[in-house]
Amino acid sequence: MLLIRILTALILIPLTVVVLIYLPPLSFRYLTTFIVFGAAWEWGRLIGLSTKRHCLVYASVVVVMCFFALSVTDVNVLAAGCIWWCLSILMIVFFPKDISSWNNIQLEKGMMGLLVLVPCWIAINFIRQQSDGLYALLFLFVLIWGADSAAYFVGKICGKHLLAPRVSPGKTWEGCIGGILFSSVIAAVALKLGDVPFKLWPWAFLLSWITIIFSIVGDLFESVIKRLAGVKDSGNILPGHGGLLDRIDSLTAAAPVYAFGAWVLGTYINN
Repeated sequence: MLLIRILTALILIPLTVVVLIYLPPLSFRYLTTFIVFGAAWEWGRLIGLSTKRHCLVYASVVVVMCFFALSVTDVNVLAAGCIWWCLSILMIVFFPKDISSWNNIQLEKGMMGLLVLVPCWIAINFIRQQSDGLYALLFLFVLIWGADSAAYFVGKICGKHLLAPRVSPGKTWEGCIGGILFSSVIAAVALKLGDVPFKLWPWAFLLSWITIIFSIVGDLFESVIKRLAGVKDSGNILPGHGGLLDRIDSLTAAAPVYAFGAWVLGTYINN
C-alpha cells in the first residue's frame, strides 16, 4: 500500500506543479471547480445521499455556491472559513463515543460540506490571482506535502501518544510536531530563495506553523465525517490515497487560513 501511495504521489505532484505553472488563472478556476464538484460528490455519499441524482444535485449546489461566493468580498469569505475551522476543532475534540446522535443531522452535515469546500475554492483562486500567486500556491502545496510526509514518517517511527484516538487512531502528537518542525525547514528555504527580508521571517514562520496546524484540523475533520459514515476512504479514484476528499482534506482548512493570514500580514506590512 505504501508503494502504491508513493507511486501515485510521484504522478500527482509533478502534474499539479505543471498545471499550476502553465494554466492561466481562468482555466485554473475551471479546473478547481471540477475538483470541488468531485469532492462534493464524495461528501454527498459520506453524509448518506443514497442515489447518484441526489449526489449530483448536492455537488451542483456546492459549485453554484462557490460562484455565488465570488459576489462577496474574498476576504470576508476567507474570514468566515477561518471561523468555521476554529469551531470545527471543538467538534473534533468533543467527538462522542456514541455517534448515533449524529445520524439524523444530514442537513447539517450537508451545510458543513459547503463550509469545507467553498472557502477552500475561494482561497485557492484568490491566491492564484495575486501578482505572486503562482509562487504562493506552490509554497502552500509544498508546505502541506512536506509536513504531511514528515508527520507520517515521524509518527511511524516514534509516535506513541495519539492525537485524536476517537477520530483518527493513526495520528500522533509526535508526528504532528515533526510535521510542524519540518514546515519550518520548508519555510526557511522558501524565504531564502525568495530573498525575503529577515525581519519578516518570524511572521512567515508563524503563518507556516498555523497553516500546518489547520491542515491537520482539516484532515481530522474529514476523518470525523468518515467515521460517521463508517468508511475508511471517501472514494477510490486515487490508488493508495482514496478519494479526492482524502487528497485535499488538509488543503480545505489550510488554504483559507493561509490566504487570510497572508492578507492580514500583507496589510500589516504595507501600513
